[in-house]
Amino acid sequence: MKRVNPFFLSILFLLFSCSNSKEGIKPTIGDVTESVYASGIIRADNQYTVFSTVNGILQNIKVTVGQKVNKGQLLFELESEKAALNTDNARLAFQLSEQNSSYIRDKIAEMEMKVQSAKQKLQLDESIYNRNKKIRALEGISEIDFEGLELAFKSSKLNYESTQKQLTQLKTQLLNDQNRNRNILKYNQKSQNDYGIVSAFSGQLFDVFVKEGSLITTQTPLAIIGKENSFVLELEVDENDMVRVQLDQKVLVTMDSYIGEVYEAIVDKIYPIMDERSRTFKIEAHFLKPPKKLYPNLTVEANIVIQTKKHTITIPKSYLIDNEYVMVKDNQKRKVKIGLSDYQKVEILEGLNKDEIIYKPQE
Repeated sequence: MKRVNPFFLSILFLLFSCSNSKEGIKPTIGDVTESVYASGIIRADNQYTVFSTVNGILQNIKVTVGQKVNKGQLLFELESEKAALNTDNARLAFQLSEQNSSYIRDKIAEMEMKVQSAKQKLQLDESIYNRNKKIRALEGISEIDFEGLELAFKSSKLNYESTQKQLTQLKTQLLNDQNRNRNILKYNQKSQNDYGIVSAFSGQLFDVFVKEGSLITTQTPLAIIGKENSFVLELEVDENDMVRVQLDQKVLVTMDSYIGEVYEAIVDKIYPIMDERSRTFKIEAHFLKPPKKLYPNLTVEANIVIQTKKHTITIPKSYLIDNEYVMVKDNQKRKVKIGLSDYQKVEILEGLNKDEIIYKPQE
């Protein structure tokens, strides 16, 4: 019978003991913060993309990337020769209509005299007719003569109404001709101005996407403009978390551009509609104290603070089993009730006190 080497047995015992030993920890008393994860980008305040309202060939770029621009400043010029010709033609038509207006005004003055004359004749014929109506009742005038007077009165009335109608038509014609030609001129002037693309407000020109000689359509992005040295955080929140997000909540922001730094922000705008493709809601926040340098479209990650509890019992999340158990002595699992949690810690409400030792579960 072979004997087992005692040294070998001692080595096995040590290995077995080490493999079954586990490091225990006690819960800590500290703060735990519940938060909602969000990701997004940085945008300049009032950032917008410049588009043209007309199609054409880009003739001149009047600005350079990075410069400050003022509201109404000319940014781009499109070829506008055809628009200029249309404006000149409209101006000539308007001037001609103004000349014709003088003729129509003379006709109106003449017609006003006819209306006045017809009115006076109507008043006279009406007076004669009414006076002889009483005489006819007394048979002081023959029926034929009275009918002649009645016919004269009715004829005067029709003539007065006709001249009034003609006067109204002349005035309407004059007004319509003036307004139509004036509107055509204004439209063409506006269309010509559209070939010069201006800034909607004062700010900084962050980028230009086109080159001179390019064909520009109303769908072609031309440039990006935003408020200088003023930035907002545009974040996306998952639909499952959105119900807990409110205005004025604190946001903890991290960026790849500033590794290791955490910046505070505040939620100041919530868009109340979900993006059906990403199943997320968009919110905006502003920095309380922004980094020294920021640029549009930098990516960010953020935690929106929902609530914070101070001086509570917490354990590392890695020590929690199935979100309801912890490992205590002799490899026993104990059920606990948890509260708030963040990415590292979880609050213990019931089932464990601060002096007990727990063990990390084996993977």
